[in-house]
Amino acid sequence: MLPLPPELITSLKTAPGFNEETFVQVHASGEQVTSIRINPAKKINATVHFADAQKIPWCNTGFYLPQRPSFTADPLFAAGTYYVQEAGSMFLEEVVRQTCDISQPLCVLDLCAAPGGKSTLLQAIISANSLLVCNEIIKTRVNILAENITKWGAANVIITHNDAKDFKKLPAFFDLIVVDAPCSGSGLFRKDNLAIHEWSLNNVAQCSARQTRIIADVLPALKPGAVFIYSTCSYSEMEDENIADELVTIHHMQSLKINLPKGEGIIETISPKKKAYGYRFYPDKVKTEGFYIAAFKNSCSKEQYHKEKRNKDTGITGTAAEIVKPYLKNAEEYAFIEQQETIIAFPKQLFSFLLEIKKNLYIKKAGIAMGSVIRNELIPDHELAVSTIVADKIQRINADESLAMDYLRRKDIILPTDSKGWAMICFKDHALGLIKILPDRINNYYPKALRILNK
Repeated sequence: MLPLPPELITSLKTAPGFNEETFVQVHASGEQVTSIRINPAKKINATVHFADAQKIPWCNTGFYLPQRPSFTADPLFAAGTYYVQEAGSMFLEEVVRQTCDISQPLCVLDLCAAPGGKSTLLQAIISANSLLVCNEIIKTRVNILAENITKWGAANVIITHNDAKDFKKLPAFFDLIVVDAPCSGSGLFRKDNLAIHEWSLNNVAQCSARQTRIIADVLPALKPGAVFIYSTCSYSEMEDENIADELVTIHHMQSLKINLPKGEGIIETISPKKKAYGYRFYPDKVKTEGFYIAAFKNSCSKEQYHKEKRNKDTGITGTAAEIVKPYLKNAEEYAFIEQQETIIAFPKQLFSFLLEIKKNLYIKKAGIAMGSVIRNELIPDHELAVSTIVADKIQRINADESLAMDYLRRKDIILPTDSKGWAMICFKDHALGLIKILPDRINNYYPKALRILNK
């Protein structure tokens, strides 16, 4: 590993909980920590699938792995049964559980969402009648976010592609906003040596200014009394505790204290001016990469906000809607819209929120793409196959690992079957995608953009 920037070490000497000797040692050790989080809607036994997996104390579905396997060679990864995520980032679950009533319907925004780690975590812990909006401003990263949300399989998610300031069009809309802010990235040095080259005190200052702007732009979309969670993968106080001070001083937010699991090495910090609570993860103290997180309550009065009227449109009805309904579990719970000849299923009780967001923001993806109706027949979409709402209308064929990998590489598939028509290829009962069985061949419909290229 490249040497740590001397300016970083100097700047951290006053940072809460910083120990120069052990911090430098752990970075020089070359140690790599791998952790995953199970999708509770596509359950697998982590300790069976991953030998010697160990539970992460602050995440109900998080596990440390003893070594990093080849995830791309694992069909269960392609099926969306788990997500690879830093253990420290999973502490978001504990923060949300302690600050929000997740048993109630919530409208949640993950503002800087790509590649989707915190989004999939949030979706897994909020109630089924809650809405999650995942936003990403960078075009290339929003595509990765959409891929990961598709694999996760949930219907109560909207992906937007907007700047933070655009959310001012949705005043007092969200019960929870999470901003995992773009930062200087010093917390990821062990994983990414290139980040060391890019780090500088000037970059820290630029990131801090950007974080300040992002927060100011998005806060009008937070309801009075609602929760705001801020995090970075930076160690710099300018990007962490100083931002916490701004949230209290400029935006009149109330700092929220989190009860920490005992003996886990998480450092509780207090911001220098307003004594706002924050929580630091150092790799020499906690088995993870660098991370900072803080939670706040919006103490602004209701008079500062106004509410938008809810759209009463209930979506498309008629033949197309009736054709797609048999493909859904609990079809009566969904409304439908048609976008570029594709039928989209979205939770009916959240449909007015979708229409309001569509009116104000650019939507990259919403709900589950069912497919296209042609000559009164549904041509199913990959999203439907890997979703958690698909019914048994499409036949399922369990493949062994070799066949599953051939499918994911988009190779020709040979199956000893007398079946005809559409089928879902599964691995250990978890769907990977679609095939169509014809009299003389089998067409592989795994999306070209997702296919595994290595042999």
